[in-house]
Amino acid sequence: MSVTEKLAARLPLLGSQGERAPVVAVVRLHGVITPNPSPVGRGALNLQSLESALTKAFEHDRLVAVALLINSPGGSPTQSALIGSRIRELAAAKKVPVLAFCEDAAASGGYWLACAADEIYAHGTSMVGSIGVINSGFGLDRVLERFGVQRRLHTAGTNKARLDPFSPEKPEDVEWMRGILDQLHTQFVDWVKQRRGDKLRAADEDLFTGEVWLGTKAAELGLVDGVGTLREVVTRRWKGAEIAVTEPKKPLLAKLGLGAATSLLGTPADKVLAAVEAVEHRALWSRLGL
Repeated sequence: MSVTEKLAARLPLLGSQGERAPVVAVVRLHGVITPNPSPVGRGALNLQSLESALTKAFEHDRLVAVALLINSPGGSPTQSALIGSRIRELAAAKKVPVLAFCEDAAASGGYWLACAADEIYAHGTSMVGSIGVINSGFGLDRVLERFGVQRRLHTAGTNKARLDPFSPEKPEDVEWMRGILDQLHTQFVDWVKQRRGDKLRAADEDLFTGEVWLGTKAAELGLVDGVGTLREVVTRRWKGAEIAVTEPKKPLLAKLGLGAATSLLGTPADKVLAAVEAVEHRALWSRLGL
């Protein structure tokens, strides 16, 4: 019997006879995973923005489980790993099970977050997986040539300017980047295997290609434990349980709905960087058709 089932058996009727009901604390993990604030006021996930919500979720005095509502196309590998580790630290300290529920997407870093849970559920239409690593950028050296602009770059250290977007791409730099991506991919695969273990029901060459599956197929492959929603699973496990949602703190400007407007302020360089970052965030969602 799992930890979740043991707790459910101990508290099947709390709340039915006037007693205080058990609590399932819910944390929303919505948005691109990035160390930077969202450039357009949309969700941005990182350990700093989530710390207070995670801590609060695990502090309920009648806590029987913590649920993660995940809707993320991925993003920063480091922030994904930091958030996942923090969730496991809190779960071990409080000795409560963690359940993840995939909404539109739990892809790439979003699936990394889902694997921090003891059990993962998805909707039949959820986009799940993308267990891979990607790096993208722009080559702007020909743009400079077109406008007659000369790039002047000086470094101390032969590898300091690797993959500079204003310089022609070098094969040795691409090889170096591929090595970094391979190392990150190995860490991602190891994390999934550590967390999912013998639940995985497909070969490595099928699971870890960066492919994305719908929730029903993800369940067949063992990437998720079943198809279901938060309320369905909680109602089945803990009758009469109270669902308490905690939201990550938002910057003041985002609360006022001014995130998009403020991206238009600042220097021309700030505007360009904000626009590029917004496009990159949009691209992460778009590659999933969302």
